[in-house]
Amino acid sequence: MRAAVLEATGLHCSVGIGDNKLRAKIAIDFGKPRGTFRLTEDTWSAVMGDRPTDALWGVGRRTAKRLAELGIHTVADLAAADVRLLAAELGPTMGPWYRRLGRGVDSSPVDPTPYVPRAHGREETFQVDLEDWAEVEAAVRRLARAAAADIEAEGRPAARVGIKVRYRPFLTTSRSRTLPAPTDDPAVLADAAAGLLDRVERDRPVRLLGVRLEMVAPPEGY
Repeated sequence: MRAAVLEATGLHCSVGIGDNKLRAKIAIDFGKPRGTFRLTEDTWSAVMGDRPTDALWGVGRRTAKRLAELGIHTVADLAAADVRLLAAELGPTMGPWYRRLGRGVDSSPVDPTPYVPRAHGREETFQVDLEDWAEVEAAVRRLARAAAADIEAEGRPAARVGIKVRYRPFLTTSRSRTLPAPTDDPAVLADAAAGLLDRVERDRPVRLLGVRLEMVAPPEGY
């Protein structure tokens, strides 16, 4: 898998293997960089027991802080915690769920259904902010044509066009419109995207531009 990703994208990756999705997700971190790691029920306690609770996928800093206030500092602490205490302090649903995380338990199924994208988009951050709006329009048209090539490969025309404009310093706005009729014509899509620039302010330099083309749904739906 790692070799296939490298060949297809030119990017290295890590692979996590587990006997459920939670363990596989966490195993990825142990596989970095450019490696593979396996985490199962048999190795869970040895690998994860002494790690802090926020090492778990699904436990953020705020939750880890609340757990620490309850005397729960490590994954092993969480796995052994009183489920009634967790339910009382963190809620009847989330409390028991966090204890399941501490034990590495995850019953969610793996869905092999191929992902069907709803849209394709292209973005570009400029090394030098654009102040000439003729250049801004030219860039939007270029991005729209690139996105049009993506939806052509997908085999579904665009029904809606959107743009994103990020100004200096980091103020972002977006605009979109539904097309009169679905199309994959690059010229029509470029015109539609450029036309949306008439609905944004032109009073400051532009740092980033993006174009998004939302496609019609496949015949079988999403």
